[in-house]
Amino acid sequence: MQRCTQRLLVPIHLLFAALFTAAAVQPAEEERVVLGEGERRFEWVKGWGKLPEGMQLGNTHGSVLLDKSGRVYLNTDTEHSVVVFDAAGKFLESWGGKELAGGVHGMWIHSEGDAEFLYLAHIGRREVLKTTLKGEIVWRLGCPLESGKYDKPEQWAPTSVVVAPDGRIVVADGYGRSWIHVFDAERKHVRSFGGPGSEVGQLATPHGLWLELVEGKPELLVADRENHRLQRFDLEGKRLGEPIGGLRRPCSAHALNGEIVVADLAGRVTLLDSTGKLLAHLGDNPDESKRAQNGVPREQWRDGEFLSPHSARLAPNGDIYVADWNYLGRVTKLARLR
Repeated sequence: MQRCTQRLLVPIHLLFAALFTAAAVQPAEEERVVLGEGERRFEWVKGWGKLPEGMQLGNTHGSVLLDKSGRVYLNTDTEHSVVVFDAAGKFLESWGGKELAGGVHGMWIHSEGDAEFLYLAHIGRREVLKTTLKGEIVWRLGCPLESGKYDKPEQWAPTSVVVAPDGRIVVADGYGRSWIHVFDAERKHVRSFGGPGSEVGQLATPHGLWLELVEGKPELLVADRENHRLQRFDLEGKRLGEPIGGLRRPCSAHALNGEIVVADLAGRVTLLDSTGKLLAHLGDNPDESKRAQNGVPREQWRDGEFLSPHSARLAPNGDIYVADWNYLGRVTKLARLR
């Protein structure tokens, strides 16, 4: 009996030693980063958006949006003008080339029958383009000189484009003269409204547009960036309701399922209800020197803190995708917790 016991003691001793050693060298689980509170809590998905080896995003000075299948589209200023991921962050494809490099700034997806098309606002080319989801150019739209708002095409720099269900096209001249232009489905100029100023109904850098149907009628939600507010209009240019203030420098607004997500360039993402009531500020950067700055190096990035949110989109399940304006390129997924 004694000899049998001795034979068992040696391996048991070694087993416990191995277990203790493994526990000692096992790295601690990385702490989750959770933003928000209550019913609106989000986990910062670390490392979302993996790229192929050797590929760099480059400057992200554009939009982020989703198609019907849930694929995520992101703009960069490189020849990878449109980069596509799946919802898990797997790289799917990119396109653009030299022709579109350096300026795809606003994106919209519009369904025509069973097909989806991208509409791109290009600040470098000073035009709006319609493309397939694979990047094949269908048509181009230049400066609407017929509007009477411009003396030469160089005065316009479109930052955002949306399309109504009936095919009407709405373009925001956010980096030009702060007009919003409406075109019919054949690209004929119909009207212009807004224009530069700080009075209600006027605009100062109408940077981003969103179009939604309210009681069956299209309404525009305008990120009136340098007036630090959102404004609503119908497609005839009539202002609807009161502006939504309390924002820093809103670059984009996206409304879905009774919520509005705002990419606030000065270091945070803001979540509102459909009336404009504040629900949450997410990822507010405590360091003001990093807010609304394009040149923050990677070693100064912190999970849970945005730098310069330039575009934000809600997914149908409540997740949020955010593109920071950064010279190296930064895209983040916030997964909603339930």
